[in-house]
Amino acid sequence: MAKESDKSAIVANVVDKPSELKVFFFLAVLLAPILSVVLVGGYGFTIWMSQILLGPPSH
Repeated sequence: MAKESDKSAIVANVVDKPSELKVFFFLAVLLAPILSVVLVGGYGFTIWMSQILLGPPSH
């Protein structure tokens, strides 16, 4: 009985190729560009707000 449950657990972890491609395209086409825009925009906003509050960088 224990061996049957082990086999079903192994079979359940197998991912088929089309679903793997869908996940790859989701990550590559949607998530990576959105995250990069959010991170760069957030960094720029942080610099902008710090310059508003603290003044421009001095020499």
